[in-house]
Amino acid sequence: MAIKKSEIYSSLWASCDELRGGMDASQYKDYILTLLFVKYVSDKFKGEKYPDIKIPENGSFDDIIALKGTKDIGEGIDKVIGKLADENNLRNVIDNAHFNDEAKIGKGQEMVDKLTKIVSIFQRPELDFKNNRVGGDDILGDAYEYLMRNFATESGKSKGQFYTPAEVSRVLAKIIDIDKATNKQNVCDPACGSGSLLIKVADEAHCDIAIYGQEKETTTAGLAIMNFVLHNKATGEIKADNTFAAPQYFEDDEHTTLKRFDYVVANPPFSLKNWSNGIVGHEYGRFAGYDAMPPEKNGDYAWLLHIIKSMKTSGKAAVILPHGVLFRGNAEAAIRKNIIDNGYIKGIIGLPANLFYGTGIPACIIMLDKESAEARKGIFMIDASRDFVKDGNKNRLRERDIYKIVTTFNAAIEETGYSRMVTIDEIKNKNDYNLNIPRYIDGGVKEDLQDITAHLQGGIPASDIDDLSRYWGEFVGLKEKLFTPLREGYYKLNVEKEIVRDTIYNDHTFENYGKKVEQAYEKWQKIADELLFNINNETNPKALIVEIAERIVAEFEDVKLIDKHDVYQVLLAYWQTIMADDVYLIKNDGYEVGSEYDYIYSKNRKKDGSESKKETGWEGKIIPKELIITKFFAEDKLAVDEAQRFIEEAQSRLDELSEQENEEDDSNETNVIAAKAAISLKKDISEKTKIVKALVQQLDDNVKSKYAELTLMQIQDLLINRKWHTQIYEGIYLLYKTVSQRITERIVEITERYEQTLPEINKKVALLEKKVQQHLKAMGFKSITN
Repeated sequence: MAIKKSEIYSSLWASCDELRGGMDASQYKDYILTLLFVKYVSDKFKGEKYPDIKIPENGSFDDIIALKGTKDIGEGIDKVIGKLADENNLRNVIDNAHFNDEAKIGKGQEMVDKLTKIVSIFQRPELDFKNNRVGGDDILGDAYEYLMRNFATESGKSKGQFYTPAEVSRVLAKIIDIDKATNKQNVCDPACGSGSLLIKVADEAHCDIAIYGQEKETTTAGLAIMNFVLHNKATGEIKADNTFAAPQYFEDDEHTTLKRFDYVVANPPFSLKNWSNGIVGHEYGRFAGYDAMPPEKNGDYAWLLHIIKSMKTSGKAAVILPHGVLFRGNAEAAIRKNIIDNGYIKGIIGLPANLFYGTGIPACIIMLDKESAEARKGIFMIDASRDFVKDGNKNRLRERDIYKIVTTFNAAIEETGYSRMVTIDEIKNKNDYNLNIPRYIDGGVKEDLQDITAHLQGGIPASDIDDLSRYWGEFVGLKEKLFTPLREGYYKLNVEKEIVRDTIYNDHTFENYGKKVEQAYEKWQKIADELLFNINNETNPKALIVEIAERIVAEFEDVKLIDKHDVYQVLLAYWQTIMADDVYLIKNDGYEVGSEYDYIYSKNRKKDGSESKKETGWEGKIIPKELIITKFFAEDKLAVDEAQRFIEEAQSRLDELSEQENEEDDSNETNVIAAKAAISLKKDISEKTKIVKALVQQLDDNVKSKYAELTLMQIQDLLINRKWHTQIYEGIYLLYKTVSQRITERIVEITERYEQTLPEINKKVALLEKKVQQHLKAMGFKSITN
């Protein structure tokens, strides 16, 4: 039996609901993640001969279940987790949440009830990791990531720094060249938080790379270790201590030389004020060879220099830092000059503001590369600051934004207003080592200038028409159909502005453009179907989406006016919300899962605190019943719709008669006729309602029975063609429609801008002023003149 990610997420979040109120998210996350860890390792490793985590007697989740309803449940859970911790050298890692804490959990029966409910939630079938095949532990890892993201959101600005947004982590992972790593290499994060960034980076490697992390907060380091286990990376090493005053990784037993790494990634706390506490005597050469020490009350460059020192001579690193490191002066300017002169900086990526949970200020990714430092002639820069979507009170990178950043950076693609290779000479001699991205990339929106002559004499400026040249290149002849030269440098619109869109939409070149979009999709569909019709238990869903996404971008590469990155976003958004779950289920249970359906229940909480559930309906597991109805029971559905339409029309007539009765006198003969008609209509409505109810029930029964009769070919057609492809193509079709919408809006805008000349407006004003004066005079007022 396979499970959907959404089902796991729902149950895990329900467990959080039980703890809200007694503590904030920055605290209750430790309880939920600890129970998830104990449940997972108990299900996966109990009884195994060579487990990653040893499950001792009286140290498994089964022992926690036995405590449900007992008065000492809190103390008992702590003891069970303690035994598991002792057996695996995980003290101060998985036992940081104290379940017997009355101040947080509650006293007496309140504690018993609350913990019993939480344990019961972890007993749900969707959280049975022993019997459920979850398509590889990445689904569980994704669930952990889901919790961490939501905890960071709820924790607020001051307490969310333990988590690097997954989208940003993926960017770092894909630009650091770790896909070329060998199993003899390693990666380190000196400010690893909960370990999410390290895991994303390690996942990009095509081998088992050694993982190291350091985190100052002991509790957060514990989260990282649990995160590693849940992601099948139990061999990863995490140490808790201050990276500056007490670094934990060394090349020698005497602890005199910092350990060097092949890859380093980090999202350290921004502008750390107390970074230098305890640093004297523990510099380890990190700040030697530079013209200044990092500012005592700002640790941004201290992190950067620690990372550079931790890199091998061929090492690569990617670090997230506030945008100010690119241009701030004094000591930081001196250090920045040294780093640039050494050739360490390969690239800089400017990110949108408000991406991170600990701060709202803009940040950047600095890509370091020692291997090619001596020969470096330039720094590749990207301004991605405008590419994001609003998500609650934070901004978030979309799939298209991630893809564009990564592909642009890795191939060093120069795009006006977005990316550019900047020579070291320009940085040194023209900008005095200032790396502020706007100095090199003008990413601003082109100013929409007004034409004074057009305002005075009328006509649409040729420059405004020429700005739409990308459309005229695709829709040959459309410009001449829409515009006629008025005089040199100015045009007039040939059609009424109200029908501009219809003129464009009905033009044969726009129709041909639509066919080009369809052909690109059909080509991709043929390629994708080779994979989608052959999913099996060896399919890697994440590799599958990468492949078909790359292919859809390739097919739309030459389709102008539609941004290929928007096409990519359509596919990836559908994958994340719907398609991924379907693919994981097919991978585990085969296409036959398409013949299954699930019952839907509503939950009600009783006065005693217990829950009851009531069946409210059902739905296909991966094939919506609406698709079954459309394909196999269209006539039955039509009969139901017609009967319902009859009822609606009859009810409408009945309402009209009721209004007539209220308006007429009771003795009126018309009222009697209306009353008889109303009685007849009520009878018809009652009879039809019974018929509709019977028809709906019969249709529902037939549809439910049909699921079991579906053949493999029918399941694949319903799922792949009628569900997946229909939804994906609808998204791309909206992009196609937006093309006509954009050009229409711009043409109408510039037409209305110059529709009335200034002399015409002045003439109207004078006429209106004259009328006002006449009215005032008629009312006995003296004339008012300027």
